[in-house]
Amino acid sequence: MASAKGKTPPVILEVEGRREVRLSSPDRVYFSERGETKLDLAHYYLSVGDGIVRALRERPTMLHRFPKGVDGPKVHQKRVPAGAPPWLETVRLHFPRYGLHADELCVTELASVLWAVQMSTVEFHPWNSRRADTESPDEWRIDLDPMPECSFDTVRRAAVVCHEVLDEIGAVGWPKTSGGSGLHIYVRIRPDHGFGQVRRAALAFAREIERRLPDDVTTAWWRRDRAPDSLFVDYNQNARDHTMAAAYSVRGNPRGTVSTPIRWDEIADVEPKELTIATVPARFAALGDLHAGIDDATFDITPLLEWADRDERDGAATPPEPETS
Repeated sequence: MASAKGKTPPVILEVEGRREVRLSSPDRVYFSERGETKLDLAHYYLSVGDGIVRALRERPTMLHRFPKGVDGPKVHQKRVPAGAPPWLETVRLHFPRYGLHADELCVTELASVLWAVQMSTVEFHPWNSRRADTESPDEWRIDLDPMPECSFDTVRRAAVVCHEVLDEIGAVGWPKTSGGSGLHIYVRIRPDHGFGQVRRAALAFAREIERRLPDDVTTAWWRRDRAPDSLFVDYNQNARDHTMAAAYSVRGNPRGTVSTPIRWDEIADVEPKELTIATVPARFAALGDLHAGIDDATFDITPLLEWADRDERDGAATPPEPETS
């Protein structure tokens, strides 16, 4: 019921029987295509709680906030603001380029996700390292990023080849839709290397995919050097402070698509635009978290670093380091 001033009163959400999170403006429309609201967004994250917490757990997380809904301006927020509840956990990160630091959200329970929704967060973008050692990634991210004229069939072909190569090197890949036009594959790795070496390993893998699909795939550093119908295997997503939408993160578009874990045998038929805040809860209820075993399959990237050594001996150009904070 609306209040005397015409505004819907706040809703109190009980989370896991241990926290209460106050949600203001619950009827504010966030997703214009079908009219889903801020409260719908909160209920979505409650419905996939185990999955989103697993994807974010102990990772520094940047928030993409949309205070007026996804058709309005987006705010990239690193720092947890003053006034956050005392139970909310953070991790302090240093950004040498600017001589600054930030206390970023570090999710350890579902209530912290709902707190972020109250703060108008739609997208969650975690680091690929955890707060115990933020400079040592434990996740290698394969980003199949299509150029504007690249078909999704090309993305599918590249994903199949990625699966083949991962099998050959003994790595377990965990695919998901990006929530946009691409696909992501995550691999748990031993946190034995810094960001530079993980990026170097990711580039060596990307070059192998390019060798096997030379008409489709590119590793060209400069966007101007990529064919408009090509697929870029974006190894730069493994650089320090480069983040991607987490598994189960909603994306900031009018449809409310979700970056959704999928099985390898779904690659041929998956339609990413059909995976939304309206459809993923039922899928999660039926299938559970398809990334539930990700922490049990750890890969040593040493073979990829050996590939990188080989490529460099053979004269492969070393791309410049991307800008980091």
